[in-house]
Amino acid sequence: MEQLEEELKVMIIETLKLEDVTPKDIDAAAPLFNGGLWLDSIDALELGVALQKRYRLRFDSNIAEIRRHFASVRTLAAFIADAAKSRGGDEKQPAE
Repeated sequence: MEQLEEELKVMIIETLKLEDVTPKDIDAAAPLFNGGLWLDSIDALELGVALQKRYRLRFDSNIAEIRRHFASVRTLAAFIADAAKSRGGDEKQPAE
């Protein structure tokens, strides 16, 4: 799971073009919104699209569930791992 968290940190930095931020600067347990990285709704949309493409994720339309998954890098990694298990695949294997 730690490797997936690191991969997500890099993906967040690259997708959102965060300048002067390194993976070490991102605490996996820190909130992505309202603290931590202080991402906004546009960042969430961009990140969600990138996650869908890379990990073949599907997000429920339940906003509370989406917020729970996007709470931190750690919760995103857990969501990706759970989704991969339910598909019978490996979370580290991106979509083709």
